[in-house]
Amino acid sequence: MTLPTSLIEAKGLGLRIGGQSIVAPLDSVWQAGQVCAILGPNGAGKSSLLSMLSMERPMSAGALSINARPSGSYKSAELAKFRAVMPQAAQVAFDFKVSEVVELGRYPHRLKPSQDESLIAARAMALTQVEHLASRAFNTLSGGEKARVHLARALAQIWEPQPAVGSRWLLLDEPTAALDLAHQQAVMQTVRRWALEQNVGVIAVLHDVNLALRYADQVMVLEGGRCVAAGAAKAVLTPDLIHQVWGVDCSYATRSDGTVCLLF
Repeated sequence: MTLPTSLIEAKGLGLRIGGQSIVAPLDSVWQAGQVCAILGPNGAGKSSLLSMLSMERPMSAGALSINARPSGSYKSAELAKFRAVMPQAAQVAFDFKVSEVVELGRYPHRLKPSQDESLIAARAMALTQVEHLASRAFNTLSGGEKARVHLARALAQIWEPQPAVGSRWLLLDEPTAALDLAHQQAVMQTVRRWALEQNVGVIAVLHDVNLALRYADQVMVLEGGRCVAAGAAKAVLTPDLIHQVWGVDCSYATRSDGTVCLLF
């Protein structure tokens, strides 16, 4: 049985800007312990939806609850203890070292710090394979290295369980966009382990449907600001749907390990 404190629930959630519908009202439930991918063409409303789920953009319609509480009932400081966001492009204005950027993830916990604050940052950097960059200036890194540092910051932020408020959530906007092939797989493997082993809810905007097929439990496909399909990844991401939404032909293929992918 899924507890309400392990859910993000949207009812009629929608976004309008300047009279234009960016995300049409939708109903959905995201469950902790799973990876959910939000997919769709450019301009489909993926990042806009994620920004409402992360409460970084106010919704124009509907209601949103996080761990069985109305989203508006949380103060920012409280929310930051169990919900971390990795935006598409997060700039750092000052010349921080990589280790300092990751340590910023621990800022919400400053009033009741863990005894292992430095260890948490170090372990988060190890998970995203940036520990060798710890003393480098963040602004000297490549785009892919910066993305992995920001993922380490997000992981450090929600490193410890918060039983008083329910499940932890990791919201990622195109986390693999700047990564090479090896690091794309490593990042998705890491967040999937966090979902399965630590019951963290992961909601990620992705462009790569094969990454979604391999690592996501659930997917939501947007087109023109509307949800056109949602459900189990393997049931939703069919060649017919890919052709309908993206206008691209593809077919199923089976890898040597028995997993299914789409061949374009």
